[in-house]
Amino acid sequence: MDPADVGTGDGGGAADQDTIEDVTDEVRDDIRQGRIEDDVSHVLEERLDEVGVHLRPEVVDDLAEDIENDVSS
Repeated sequence: MDPADVGTGDGGGAADQDTIEDVTDEVRDDIRQGRIEDDVSHVLEERLDEVGVHLRPEVVDDLAEDIENDVSS
């Protein structure tokens, strides 16, 4: 899933889309470097919350699945 295709559910705009992409890239890199061993959905949701982006749980799960698939390929 491309982060640009994700609706935040709270009227978020282009800045939120950039933030989502930045956070997902960071999580992806952290997984590749072995810094994340927890549930990816949980880590992603926490990091998005830290930057003020709140997504529906199913959207977070979809993004996490995409990150996991990308990292494992």
